[in-house]
Amino acid sequence: MSGPVQIPFKSFIQLKPEESTALYLQIVFEFIKAIQTGFLPEGTKLPGTRILCKLLSVNRNTLIKAFQDLESQGWIETLPNKGTFILSQHKQKNKTEYITVKNQTSSDTNTGFTFNRSAILENPTETSTLPYQFNDGLPDLRLVQNEVLARLYVSKLKRQKSSKTYEQIQIQSHLNFKTHFSNYLNLTRGLRISTSNLLTTNSHEISLYLVTKALISPGDKVVVASPGYYISNMTLTNTGAQIITIPVDQDGIDTNLLKEICEESEIRILYLTSNYHYPTTISLSAKRRMEVLELAHQYGFIILEDDYDFDFHYDNNPILPLAAFDSNQKVVYIGSFGRSLPSGFSYGFVSAPSEFIQELEKYQNILEPGIDVIKEQVLTEWINEGEVHRLSKKNKKIYKERRDYFVLLLKEKLGPKIKFKTPARGLAVWIEWLDTFNLITLQKECASNGLFLPKTLLYQTKNLTATRLGFGHLETEEMENAISILCKSIEEII
Repeated sequence: MSGPVQIPFKSFIQLKPEESTALYLQIVFEFIKAIQTGFLPEGTKLPGTRILCKLLSVNRNTLIKAFQDLESQGWIETLPNKGTFILSQHKQKNKTEYITVKNQTSSDTNTGFTFNRSAILENPTETSTLPYQFNDGLPDLRLVQNEVLARLYVSKLKRQKSSKTYEQIQIQSHLNFKTHFSNYLNLTRGLRISTSNLLTTNSHEISLYLVTKALISPGDKVVVASPGYYISNMTLTNTGAQIITIPVDQDGIDTNLLKEICEESEIRILYLTSNYHYPTTISLSAKRRMEVLELAHQYGFIILEDDYDFDFHYDNNPILPLAAFDSNQKVVYIGSFGRSLPSGFSYGFVSAPSEFIQELEKYQNILEPGIDVIKEQVLTEWINEGEVHRLSKKNKKIYKERRDYFVLLLKEKLGPKIKFKTPARGLAVWIEWLDTFNLITLQKECASNGLFLPKTLLYQTKNLTATRLGFGHLETEEMENAISILCKSIEEII
């Protein structure tokens, strides 16, 4: 990893000396938030206190006091003659219980040459062999119709005989897929787009990367909600953007504060998960939706709307994205498709003005130069014949039943200890704990009882102790056991 001084601490450590909260506590809370959102990955070496106090413009004694607090809570560790590190996986967890998915290169490896290392894009993903696990809202792979898709795929391969060149087949197939896919988006999400307004990618993450690559220059101000999605925050920060956070309440982001920020600074982008805010599952209210669109028109910023979980809504009239009401072409809409399909069949996409799509295609031609013709033909057939709608309807019924039972268990087992709102969509529930305790302590206690609770699901600040719990991958008995372990672990640490 490159020298710790190169980490842009100022972009995500926001201190306000004028506030009543002691400055050392502000430092503690900001560092915890940065660790949880992925800005400071585990194992990152921090600069010395003399260097860091200059970077943050604070007194060295104040910083030392904050570091002592962080170390006592288990967020950092100081090794004699080596430095201070964000607490590593190997120190926190038993190797037989957790496996950290990380880049295998290290500063101790002699490669024979130097290269740029990112302190921002370290993978925070954890995996586990524990019998029960929570995630942040992933579908159940056991519900995937692998056999049906496999038969379709093989059938298409066998019939792949034509006098046309491969390039001709590729162009025709891709255009046919985009035509059906754009019609599908228009029908399900209220868009009014044609193929020229659509870019399809191999994943939601690639869509986000391409858009930020084309839109953001170093120093651009980007507004995000807090708490937010650690993956998108990492992607945005990696562009060199200056991140400005806005709190979320029961109606979504605070639009009054957004207006104040716009009056003080020139904002380039507002990144928004409007329909199903990550991680809190809150939907932006109708009033604030209109206010956001008006502010974008008034102040000229771009709305980067991320609709990552549209596939899973449980009412007959799903909330349409802001892109459906964008008359001023200020919204760049990205999303995912086919999350219930087998790995490799799902897609990411971008919907935007045609000129911008053409620019994105230049970057995509480098990143994803090839098109899987057979896969696109299979999905085109599924969309055209209504199989996608039937599969979606079937899975939504199953996931709604799981959501309802999961909510019932939460009320029965943890009711007095938590507050939450039943989500209208998605595969996770956001719960806020009414007692104050250390979430890392809870994570360790759960692990000792056989339940894996990844750090990326834990959110803790001065005024918030919350957890995002995915239920979509759990059957009835698995839910019961996971909640029982969680309940037992809470009782043991409080």
